[in-house]
Amino acid sequence: MKTKTLCLAALTFNLITFQIMSQTKDFTTTPTGLKYIIHVKGKGVQPKPGERVSVNYVGKLINDTVFDSSYKRGQPFTFTLGQGQVIKGWDEGISLLSEGDSATFIIPPDLGYGQQNMGSIPPNSTLNFAVKLVKIFPEIKVEPYNTGGKDTITTPTGLKVIIVSEKNKNGDRPPKGATVKVHYTGYFEDGKIFDSSVKRGEPISFPVGKGMVIKGWDEGISMLKAGDKARLLIPYRLAYGDAGRSPVIPAKANLIFDVELIDFVPEVKPPAFNTKGKDTLSTPTGLKYIIVDKGKEGSVKAETGKTVSVHYTGFFENGDVFDSSVQRGQPLSFQLGKGMVIKGWDEGVSLMKTGDKFRLLIPYQLAYGEQGYPGVIPPKSNLIFDVELMDVK
Repeated sequence: MKTKTLCLAALTFNLITFQIMSQTKDFTTTPTGLKYIIHVKGKGVQPKPGERVSVNYVGKLINDTVFDSSYKRGQPFTFTLGQGQVIKGWDEGISLLSEGDSATFIIPPDLGYGQQNMGSIPPNSTLNFAVKLVKIFPEIKVEPYNTGGKDTITTPTGLKVIIVSEKNKNGDRPPKGATVKVHYTGYFEDGKIFDSSVKRGEPISFPVGKGMVIKGWDEGISMLKAGDKARLLIPYRLAYGDAGRSPVIPAKANLIFDVELIDFVPEVKPPAFNTKGKDTLSTPTGLKYIIVDKGKEGSVKAETGKTVSVHYTGFFENGDVFDSSVQRGQPLSFQLGKGMVIKGWDEGVSLMKTGDKFRLLIPYQLAYGEQGYPGVIPPKSNLIFDVELMDVK
């Protein structure tokens, strides 16, 4: 019943979009160039910058191709308004709505992804969104840690750490590769908050020391024990560097983080699939794959546009693990064939059915290319993935 309801809701959104797109004269145009129309009025209030909002949406190109939809994932998208966590057209457009409103946005390229190629979204694309502002979450007030009278530790790299409180002075620190769970609030030097897991009510988890976060975090978190609270004063060289991270982090920005290491789980290296005696198959693109195990009869085929859920472990050619959903205990979901993952994944997973286990041997041209992925994947790295297709929706 829930699935049918979601489908009907998405269909209603699509129909509304079709009807409205032919009536652009009814749209309101803002000074930035955003066009919007509210077609169903809710009864709630407007969100304020800094508040978390939950939004259902269908995104289309001007040729009517759907490139993304929260309905396909079965849950609305939640983000903090006015913090640069979404494209400019969304930050502006959602701020014009009230809770319960349904609207259509026509977002010009400079308020969208500009000249960037974002998967199935070509450069300089005008984007059409049918959106519904489902819920506004009141802003959670965050107070900076009180560091008065606390010692500042300076490391050889230039990182400064202030231990604010210790839960267990004799506790262990997370070893390299341990999955840590952390609450944090990030500040600029002027005291302005730019990001906070506390406000979202959701701590983040990542393998420490693996380059999955900025260098100052990898170093700083590894110095803490479970339960510790600390302030990290991170020079820009250990943060987002000379370039920053547009549009949120300016160039050469020194950052301050109040962090709490909630817990950590030591790394358990997932066993590699046993491929002994299995044939290695090749595709015209250069992808190689090994069918390790087949799913049950009647399994569902992964198809372009469907949302797939996979468990995976990624290995370098020397056998070292660089990433694993198995270690995190949480499969990865993404829309297949839409450029949301590396090319070798889009191609390889499309060959699978639910329950299948494949090894994908991906040449660097179908992975992260000549440049690699800074801090994690070296340039021109051929990668190996053991993948299990869990679900297709």
